[in-house]
Amino acid sequence: MTTKASFTSDAYSPDSLLAGNADLLVGRKVTIITGQNLLRGAVLGKITASSKYNLSLSGAADGSQVPDLILAEDTDATAADVDAMAYSRGDFNDKAITVGTAHTVASITEGLRAKGIILVSGVE
Repeated sequence: MTTKASFTSDAYSPDSLLAGNADLLVGRKVTIITGQNLLRGAVLGKITASSKYNLSLSGAADGSQVPDLILAEDTDATAADVDAMAYSRGDFNDKAITVGTAHTVASITEGLRAKGIILVSGVE
């Protein structure tokens, strides 16, 4: 009996999030807290009490107001906490990230740079 190989493929749709050498990227698994549907490139902040992550909002008072990571994949946590990959180091296009309320690229650049995340002026 002969078995034929079967393959499937999805359309590759590159984005412009990465702005440098992919060999320099460092990622890790994090938990995104319930109630969010975030896109790749979202700037995450860590909630101190739970060590879970959400979109960093400047006005938060739970620790997540400090930008910490860049989300590596679209993540739907609307119904429950979800594990996702996030970048903790690398070069990223500042036009391809999503910042939370009251944050701007200018306000988060230096803090992220200190963590090894470099925002590069890029194209949309």
